[in-house]
Amino acid sequence: MAYDTSDEDEEYEIEVVEEYIGDYGSVRSIVREALPFELMATIGGVISGLILSGMSNELELIPGLIVITPAVLGMRGNISCTLGSRLGSAIHMGLITKIDRNPELVNNVSGSLLLSFIMSVILGITGHIITIALGMQSAGAITLTLIAVLAGVSSGLILSVVAVLLALGMFRFGFDPDNVVTPAIATIGDIVSMVMIFMAAKVVLMI
Repeated sequence: MAYDTSDEDEEYEIEVVEEYIGDYGSVRSIVREALPFELMATIGGVISGLILSGMSNELELIPGLIVITPAVLGMRGNISCTLGSRLGSAIHMGLITKIDRNPELVNNVSGSLLLSFIMSVILGITGHIITIALGMQSAGAITLTLIAVLAGVSSGLILSVVAVLLALGMFRFGFDPDNVVTPAIATIGDIVSMVMIFMAAKVVLMI
């Protein structure tokens, strides 16, 4: 008479899954993995503020730049952090395992860059319209749009590479990408975006 072990195997699998999920979603695990990167995000915000304080000359020479700067930072954070979250989900589902011409990876990065370009154009035009509507001076729609596009797309390209490397690297080292990638990208994104805005403003002033 054959001994049926299917029930025991099923119970064992349930116990293993519950134990894994319990540790994976525990408060201790979340805090341990996310806290260092949240602290880095806070420091990154301070560094971004320091970079902005050093742009006083550009802010004076390009009216309206101060209006679009927070929006560029917000846009960059929204798009890049969403990319990081999508990459983390795709890695957990086994859709992305390494850096190659994986359709899931290519589509996520390409979509992020396209969104960066479209939103940068909209941001530049909107920033000009709102600045004029409030009775403030503006360097013009073309100038503000050019700065937004240069800063948005260049920082988006850099952060896309960083997001891919972070998501895959953290997963391979046993970290949950969802706890790590988003705050890390937010930190790096603020700093990179401010540097790119500064450089884009310099380029515009040289034209």
